[in-house]
Parts: sequence; C-alpha cells; structure tokens
Amino acid sequence: MGHIERFYTKVQEVIRTGKPIATAESGQGAYLTINGERKLNLCSNNYLGFASDPRLKEAAKKAIDKYGVGTGSVRALSGTNTLHIELEERLAQFKKAEGAIVLTGGYMANLASIQTIISKEDIVISDELNHASIIDAIRLSAVKNKLIYKHKDMADLENKLKQVQEWQGIPKSNGELPFALIITDGVFSMDGDLAPLPKIVDLAHKYQALTMVDDAHGEGVLGESGRGIVDHFGLHGQVDIEVGTLSKAFGVMGGFMTGRKELIELYRQKARQFLFSNGLSVPDTAALIEAVKIMQESDERVKKLWKNGDYLKERFKALGFDCGESETPITPVMLGAEDLAVEFSARLMSEGVFATSIKFPMVPKGTARIRVMPSAAHERKDLDFGIAAFEKVAKGLHALK
Repeated sequence: MGHIERFYTKVQEVIRTGKPIATAESGQGAYLTINGERKLNLCSNNYLGFASDPRLKEAAKKAIDKYGVGTGSVRALSGTNTLHIELEERLAQFKKAEGAIVLTGGYMANLASIQTIISKEDIVISDELNHASIIDAIRLSAVKNKLIYKHKDMADLENKLKQVQEWQGIPKSNGELPFALIITDGVFSMDGDLAPLPKIVDLAHKYQALTMVDDAHGEGVLGESGRGIVDHFGLHGQVDIEVGTLSKAFGVMGGFMTGRKELIELYRQKARQFLFSNGLSVPDTAALIEAVKIMQESDERVKKLWKNGDYLKERFKALGFDCGESETPITPVMLGAEDLAVEFSARLMSEGVFATSIKFPMVPKGTARIRVMPSAAHERKDLDFGIAAFEKVAKGLHALK
C-alpha cells in the first residue's frame, strides 16, 4: 500500500468512530425541524432567543438594502463599515469598558487576544478546563513558559504564580522583562460553573500578572442585563482582557475583546486575525447592533432565561438526576458511561427532544452527560414536555438513582 492509500485508510478509520451531524431545517428557536420532524431544542446556545428574533431579522434586511451584503475587504483596508464602528462602540458601552474590537468569531477572538500580546519568552498560566480555543491560542503563541493550574484551585494558582515570580525577573532576549498572563473561562461550558474571578484578580494584583477571561457563556447570562461575569462580580477595570462571543446569547455570529483603549488599539493594529480576515458581514453586524439595543432596553429575557434554568434544575433534581456543579442555566444531566449518554440522547430524539450527548474528549472519560441548554424562547409547557421525555427515557434505561 502506497503512502497516499495509507493516508486515506487512516482517514476512514477515524471517521468511522464519529457521528452524523443533525441538520436543522428551520430557524433556531424553542423547537427545530430535523428530518422533517419538529423537535424540542434543548442543545442550542441561543440563550436569549435572538437567533430568529423579528427585530434582528428586520435590522439585517434594512442593512442589506442600504449597504449590500459583504464588506469586500479586510477591516484594515476598505472593509470597515460604519456599522462595525457602531457595534464596537455599543459593545464597549454595554460592557462598561473603554474600548471594543469585533472579529468573525469567539474562537478567533481568543486566538487574537493571546497571540498578539504573548511572545515565546512570556508566561501563561491557564485553568486546566479552559476552552479548546484558549488551548489552541496558547499553542499558537509558541510560549515556552506555560503552567496549568487545577480547575478553580486558587491555592494551586498561587503556587504557580510564586514559581513564575522567578521567571519574571529574567530578561528576555530583547532585554525586556517577561509578562505573565492568567487565563480562565468565565463560565465553564461543560459544567456551568463559574470561575472564582475575584480571587483570581486579587492574586493577579499581588503577583503582578495580567488577567484574561473568556466569557463566551457569561455574555447575555450573568450580570446586569447580561453584561457578563466581570459585571456579575463588580470587577470593571480590574480584568485586562474580556473575550466574548456574539454567536450564543447575542444570537448571530462573531467574537469581541474589550479592555483599555490602548490595548484595543494594539489589537486593531497588530492582531493577525483582524488584519488578515474580513470583518463581519453587513447583515450580521446590523443584527448584532439590534441585539445590543434590546439588551440595553430591558433585562426581561435574561430573567426569563434564569427562571427557565432554575425550573429545569429543580425538576431534574426532584426526579433524581445529578446536575453537577452548575451555577448557571447550563444544566448537565450527568450519566457517566459514554454508551449510556449516546443511547439516552438517541431515545430522547425519538421522544421529540433534541439534546445531544457530551463525551470524551469534550469531557473526561466516565463523566459523559446530556448538556441541557434552556433558552428565553422556551415556555413552561416546552420545558415540561422535555422533562417528561427525560423521565421516560431514564426509566427505560434504568438511569435514575
């Protein structure tokens, strides 16, 4: 067998272990149409129901009539539209930050936020359960001095910072002293637990480290009107870099960073993900502006999201399900065995509920689960339908305690 044939044989071996991706035939909302059938949607990150909101759709349509669809170039050349500037200004105001910069995805924002400011001779200290995009960003920076601290373990983080103090005193090849950056998710997406951000900030101040939080699952969920984890803990101005996504609670696509004006300007001038990639399309940007406006007008949707999440947890726990350590509307139903989680998800689908299994490598082996994602788009009757399906499937699989 030749080298090319061996390569494609290996490809076939890998894809056999994968699973087909469900295709939605409708807009995102409380329900989805899949294979022509209506399914209760309990696995979307559409926290506030914006993905199919009439106001966002109308804003996108009007923008297309005025500006067209594409931007025609990268942001640094002719591709910055007046809508991009308005969105960044509104996001900075909403986040109570000095400045904001928008990219095409939260993944891209994490890559840019780390790679742009961290050199090979700087230092990174990262929570062991941080998102894959953070892990990839650290790899992309090629930083040699990287430490991983145990999940949310502040004693371990402090031990790592003590170790780093010695490194911070050794000049880099250019004669400058290295920077240290602590990186954490705000809300950990697999379990729904929060980073202990106040303690992280205290330790960063004590040991002179920069701080970065990826708040992908906190935007639109935590804080006043969904301003995020920094607002939730009242830490405005004390976290150097906030990264957020615009594809979850904001309902569209994109990612952004907020921070001091000079730092945001540095990203605007030096971030490769900004300089060498087109910005958001015209309709995406217009829809996002409308989403921010709605969030600034009222916290009604955020309150409904939390009400739905609390109700789910209460009912699930009453039935005997283990919902882990979640502190947010993210509601994991812990099952343990991977085969059980896969079969559980399949049976839910046959009962009219779309809720996918989460298993290794997304979570450690032995901690497989169904991650249930409520939305402000759900009504109580929708949740009751889903809960009844979970109970029926669990009893059929003997999965309740």
